[in-house]
Amino acid sequence: MAAPLQRCYVRLRGLTLSVPVAGYHARPRIWGLGGVYKPDPNDPKTKTWQKGPRFEAKLYGKHGDGSGVNPEGLWPSPERLREIEEEEREWSPGLAEMLHRIETQERDSQRKQQEKERLIAANLAKMPQMVANWRREKRELKQKQRDEKVRKERLMALAHEKFGINIDPRSPKFLEMVKDLEKQEKKKLKALKKQIKEEAETGKPSTATTNAPTAGLS
Repeated sequence: MAAPLQRCYVRLRGLTLSVPVAGYHARPRIWGLGGVYKPDPNDPKTKTWQKGPRFEAKLYGKHGDGSGVNPEGLWPSPERLREIEEEEREWSPGLAEMLHRIETQERDSQRKQQEKERLIAANLAKMPQMVANWRREKRELKQKQRDEKVRKERLMALAHEKFGINIDPRSPKFLEMVKDLEKQEKKKLKALKKQIKEEAETGKPSTATTNAPTAGLS
């Protein structure tokens, strides 16, 4: 009976592939007390998440003393405990600290609101004077424009009398005439001021205003 089985085994081996296939070798399981599976941390095939105190804490939390984990090693070190306390104070402050922060924020917000209201009130108080100044500047600008218009018209009239109606305001003759007229007006104004000063010192009534130069040429 053994001979036929042996021949069958030899024939089956002849039908297999020429290249040998590696067999499956299961990783040995390490069992703790009570049949709890605990991976070997020194095995390079052990997953990272199955190493360290976190995984051991899970085992101890699930199986208790049957996990074979020493609970003393699960507590954080004094340095790590101080770090945890600092993180808790930063991200999970106490009620008193939270109330203090809220009060500080409310005070800052109220202070900013008061400063804004004071600025608005100050600007509103300045508004009438600002409007009055703007209106005054606008009147002065309009008066200046009117004076300049009168001045140009007077100069053009004088130029037409002296050179004819075809005079060009950009011509050298016209510009020279304007320059001479301005010099004359300055001399008249200077003489007028001197006369008014002399009459004021002597106490006599001033009649110099009748000889005042035309406005807009100074």
